[in-house]
Parts: sequence; C-alpha cells; structure tokens
Amino acid sequence: MLLVAILVLTSLFSFGLGYLAGLDAAGKGSPALTAGQLLPVASTSSQVVASRNGTKYYLPGCAGADRIAETNKIWFASAVDARAAGYAPAANCNGL
Repeated sequence: MLLVAILVLTSLFSFGLGYLAGLDAAGKGSPALTAGQLLPVASTSSQVVASRNGTKYYLPGCAGADRIAETNKIWFASAVDARAAGYAPAANCNGL
C-alpha cells in the first residue's frame, strides 16, 4: 500500500512540474497565437489549416489542405482554436 501511495504521489508531482514548465515556456518567446491569425506556410504538426471560404479544418499534410489556395489559407495554432472559430474537423483527414 505504501508503494502505491509513493507511486501516485511521484506521478502527481511529476505532472505538476511538467505543467508548470509548460506555463513558464508559454510566457517566453513568441507571443501566443489567436484564432484565425495567419502563420507562415511552414507549420508545425500541432497547427491546422482551414479555408476562409470553408467550414472544415485539416492537418497540413492532408489532401484537403493541399487543395486550399494559398491566398485562402487560415492557420490556427491548434484544433481547439479552429473549433473556437467555428470550423469542424474534416472527416477525411486522419489524425484530427
């Protein structure tokens, strides 16, 4: 029982440190992105793209993202931001 308690407390402590490190990292470097903010075409894997004229968002490597004209692309920092802006995940894009 003592071993289980130590394991749980160690896990919670590790999670807390990771969470605090993430908060610290978010406060430094580049400013946070807002929904709909345009980003460069070279994107990271956590970013998603949508069309100004559409209702769906895609991962950058999906075929649907390739069909969006560069002038119509809107980049979001995450799927959460895209959903907050009114976009839904594309059904044919694996990983969303």
